[in-house]
Amino acid sequence: MCKKKQFKYCPAEIDECMESILAHIHGQVVASCCGHKKYPMTIVKKVGFKNDPSFLEIVSGKIIPRKKKFYKKDKEGYYYIPETLQLKEDKK
Repeated sequence: MCKKKQFKYCPAEIDECMESILAHIHGQVVASCCGHKKYPMTIVKKVGFKNDPSFLEIVSGKIIPRKKKFYKKDKEGYYYIPETLQLKEDKK
C-alpha cells in the first residue's frame, strides 16, 4: 500500500501518490484513494449546499449516498467504495 501523508488542501491523510492530482481539484476533497492496483482510483468531493451537502466520487461520476464512511475495507485491508465497483459490473 502507499504511504499516507497530510497535505494542506485535504482534511485527512491521503495516499502520497495522489498529491499531484488532488492539488488541481477545486473544492473540498473529503476522501481519496489510488486503488493500490486492486480497485479503481477514487476521489470524493463535497458538492451541494452547506445545509444539504452531497458527495460525488469524481472519477466515476457517482453520487455517494453517505455523509461519512465512504470506504469499506476488504479482507486484505484494502479500502474501496462499493458504488464504484457496481458501476464496473454494470458495464459488462
